Amino acid sequence: MIVRVVLIAVIAMLGLVRAVHAQEQAWLQIEAQPDLAGAQDRVRAYAAGFPDVAGFQIASGWYAIVLGPYAPGAAAGRIFDLKRENMIPGDSFITDGRDHRQQFWPVGQPEDPAVLEDPVIAVDPVLPDPPADVPDETVREARASEAALTSDGRKQLQTALGWYGFYAAAVDGSFGPGTRNAMAEWQGVNGFESTGVLTTMQRTALVANYQADQAEFGFQTITEAEAGIEITLPLALVQFDRYEPPFVHFSEKAGSGLQVYLISEPGDQSSLSGLYDVLQTLEVVPADGERVRGEDSFTINAQSDTVQSYAYATTAKGMVKGFMVVWNPTDADRMARILPAMKASFRLIGDKALDPGLVPMDDAARSGLLSGLEVKTAVLSRSGFFINAAGTVLTTVDAIANCGRVTIDLDVEATVKLTDAASGLAVLIPAQPMAPGVFAQLQTGAVKAGSDVAVAGYSYEAKLPAPVLSFGTFKEDKGLNGEAGVARLAIALLPGDAGGPVVDQSGSVIGMALPAAVDGAKLLPDGVAFAASATTIAAVLAKAGVVTAPAMQTGIATPDALNATALGMTVLVSCWE
Repeated sequence: MIVRVVLIAVIAMLGLVRAVHAQEQAWLQIEAQPDLAGAQDRVRAYAAGFPDVAGFQIASGWYAIVLGPYAPGAAAGRIFDLKRENMIPGDSFITDGRDHRQQFWPVGQPEDPAVLEDPVIAVDPVLPDPPADVPDETVREARASEAALTSDGRKQLQTALGWYGFYAAAVDGSFGPGTRNAMAEWQGVNGFESTGVLTTMQRTALVANYQADQAEFGFQTITEAEAGIEITLPLALVQFDRYEPPFVHFSEKAGSGLQVYLISEPGDQSSLSGLYDVLQTLEVVPADGERVRGEDSFTINAQSDTVQSYAYATTAKGMVKGFMVVWNPTDADRMARILPAMKASFRLIGDKALDPGLVPMDDAARSGLLSGLEVKTAVLSRSGFFINAAGTVLTTVDAIANCGRVTIDLDVEATVKLTDAASGLAVLIPAQPMAPGVFAQLQTGAVKAGSDVAVAGYSYEAKLPAPVLSFGTFKEDKGLNGEAGVARLAIALLPGDAGGPVVDQSGSVIGMALPAAVDGAKLLPDGVAFAASATTIAAVLAKAGVVTAPAMQTGIATPDALNATALGMTVLVSCWE
């Protein structure tokens, strides 16, 4: 953070900082205890969150807990930030350390306070020695000085309050209940009495910090004519990169780690819904976090250990517009000042959306609306199938092993109700209600060797949008070594087919395709596959407390009916980190 020169000079002049001379070190005294044991307990607690905490006995005989040392200029900015973030008590103050006596923390530090008389201090602006403390204004005096403010001065206060997240109404220079409440909240957060009327000192400190933040982040309001968007961006941290409809890319600048994407495209509510779904597939939009989806807009607050993002979009006049910000979670303090400014300044202008033909795009990018953003990909995907009207899914244990989360058809989160290692089957419950048009009807009777069978599955995992049918023959109702509960098939399957339903000519389910078996280092020949039998499936589902439907079909189904039944019950099961 840049040194707040103006703020420090003003605060010093008005007595907000105790007498700290320009060329000396400064400490933030955050607490004092009357006895050593109590002070040691408290300083240990603070040490868990502050690497620069120290403890000294002071002239009064009490034991002070302090942060530092800092250059005097840095101390003023530091105490203001920490109070604003409620990280230190509101009555904390800056001291020059002249009344520090024996140091009791960190343990093992030299006891001679003279060693601290000439610390190495970073280069900092030289400020004049402050005058003696000046008493702050009473509420009556504060109202009188406030009355002398110009209209621009009053608006500037509202703008600064809004920048720090205390005020969200119109910047009109009128100090109504909303502004008064914002002032009172700001005062309380910063350790002042919450009167709702800022004193001259408080007004000056608020505005000076706001102006320092503007300088630090390089805020400028840009008008993006092609996208029809107006927004304030921190141009010291991001820079325009390129157009890739529906996004305008602003990449990081000077290693800031911040990225901004303006969103603009022709469309209505269905387009807005599609955009919402697409954003969920991006690597920069983690699965965890709050989602709020309304009829005409949505917001996404997503976070993982390595990335955090905020997205907002709305639809109006046949257009969808919004923005997305991506940053590192370690920059939370900085983003707490940047994001509110972006939210408050976002405006839709004109009747123009970003032209999809503005730059050449291949069909994949255009159809996916991904525009160069990295898309989340599952660790692996396998097949599964509905086994009841509630949308319960049966799949293979291998499909959900070691997964951070599991989805059905990419969009629906699922929980694992049961895994059965002996059979290799797993039962999934969708997180939201599903109403499948087709679900399995189990044929637990004997199957004749040589019968025609089909397996429905996502042979190519998530590369194709729908499952396919593979046709083959039922060979025998046991494994190669005579194992019960499995069936051997003569059929060519791919890894993605594992978990798919095996159906007979009537469309009844007679088993579930299992992953390719490996016997030591020997792979099975092509065209040999195994399936868990219908009786095994029924036993596992009973263990999970799931009621199944018996087969009702008789005779041979038409090709169209067989396709509709087998493919209609089959789903894509995906495993994510």
